[in-house]
Amino acid sequence: MLRYTLKRLGLALLVALSVSIIAFGLVRLSGDVATAIAGEGATQADIEAVRDKYGLDRSLPVQYFEWFGNIVKGDLGESLYFQTPAKDVIFERLPTTLKLGFLALCFAVIVAIPLGVIAALRPNSWIDRSCLALAVLGQAMPTFWFALLMMIFFGVKLRWLPISGTETWAHFVMPSIALGYYATPAIMRLTRAGMLDVLSSDYVRTARAKGLDGHTVLLKHALRNAIIPVVSLTAVQLGFMLGGSIIIESMFTMHGVGHLALLSVERADFPVVQGIVLIMAVIYILLTLFADLLNGWLDPRIRLG
Repeated sequence: MLRYTLKRLGLALLVALSVSIIAFGLVRLSGDVATAIAGEGATQADIEAVRDKYGLDRSLPVQYFEWFGNIVKGDLGESLYFQTPAKDVIFERLPTTLKLGFLALCFAVIVAIPLGVIAALRPNSWIDRSCLALAVLGQAMPTFWFALLMMIFFGVKLRWLPISGTETWAHFVMPSIALGYYATPAIMRLTRAGMLDVLSSDYVRTARAKGLDGHTVLLKHALRNAIIPVVSLTAVQLGFMLGGSIIIESMFTMHGVGHLALLSVERADFPVVQGIVLIMAVIYILLTLFADLLNGWLDPRIRLG
């Protein structure tokens, strides 16, 4: 297990390094950074002054290694709009996004896995078809449209839930459901497919022939093996939800990292944009690393292979 862990950790570090290069390069490829910082009415002298102040007149490799060296020290630069360290601006908003993503994932898992198991236990029945129809509806309906329907029904007409802010747990109910519902179909379909495959395997039939309790066979023998690909998918879906929460945060006026990223792009606040991309990528890499390690623990064949 130690060798497998070190191998996955090394791969994660290489991916993080690649992401840092991409995050740095995309900002430079988007246009002249000095011109964007100086603004529309800036003169050539103003642009050159900005270029000199932020070291943009040096070569790209020199700029990257200086930027990467500061990242290693925990310095993401200074926000051009807020005039404060970029990491302070980002980490002030990060808890809201993490809370939203975690609650959305909990909703998706709590709904998807039981429905997937139930559908697999009754294949081709009305229950199975209803679950598949729900999955198709979830994949076809845009997240913003589902969120808008909930806002109108539960927020405006019934007035059960608030439609903006982050003050209480109630403010996270609709955003979490709207964000988590999009991930529910994929998790449910994979759980169903895995359970159908496992339930027809020889060791499950042997366990039943030995007279083991149905719940023991289902949870200990079948679900544990069927859940392995679901773990990886869940980590990926959480990464997608954290990175794709811009629309939901904007609709519900939740001042998280997604909303901050949108504003930073509009304000040409490049240090904050680069910091957000890098931090969200590192979180995504850590999630996939955790999923790989958990799968290796659940199935020894993975780490031995």
